Amino acid sequence: MTKITFQGNPLNIAGSLPNIGSKAPNFDLVGDDLSSITLNSLKGKKVLLNIFASIDTPTCAIATKKFNDDAAKHSDLVVLCVSVDLPFALARFSQENNLSHIKNASAFRDKNFGKDYGVEIIDGPLKGILSRAVVLIDANGSVIYTEHVSELADEPNYSAVLKKL
Repeated sequence: MTKITFQGNPLNIAGSLPNIGSKAPNFDLVGDDLSSITLNSLKGKKVLLNIFASIDTPTCAIATKKFNDDAAKHSDLVVLCVSVDLPFALARFSQENNLSHIKNASAFRDKNFGKDYGVEIIDGPLKGILSRAVVLIDANGSVIYTEHVSELADEPNYSAVLKKL
C-alpha cells in the first residue's frame, strides 16, 4: 500500500505503480466521444499517462496544460489525461483551454484502472478517485518511468519525465 498526503493529511492508495521494465497493464478508458481507449490500441507509440484527481482542481489543470504543451513537441507520444471525471468535463476543459495535443481518458467505467496502476485512493474524503501520478510507457508497452506525487496538491516532476522521452 502506498501512502500520500492531501494538504498534509494522510491518504492510502491501493497497491503501487507498475515496476520499471514491466509490461504496463492494459486498460479500457473512455474518450471524449465515449469511445474506448485501450493500451493495446496505442501499441507502437509512447504513452504518457497523466493521472490525476479531477480536472476541476488547480494543480490538475496546470499539469494538463503543461503536458499538452510538451506533447506538441513529440509526434511519437500520446498523452492520456486520466481521471474519474466524466468525459464531458474533460472535453469541456480541453475546449475551453484549446488543448489539442492530449487525449482525455476517463476511468469512470474501468473499475480496475486505479488498482492496476496503484493510484486509487482507498480512504478519507477523496476515497474512490485517483491520486496524482505519471507513468511513461514505451512503444512496446513496457513501463520506462513512474512518479507517484507524494502530496496530491503538488505538481509532478515535468523535467524528469521529459528526459525519458
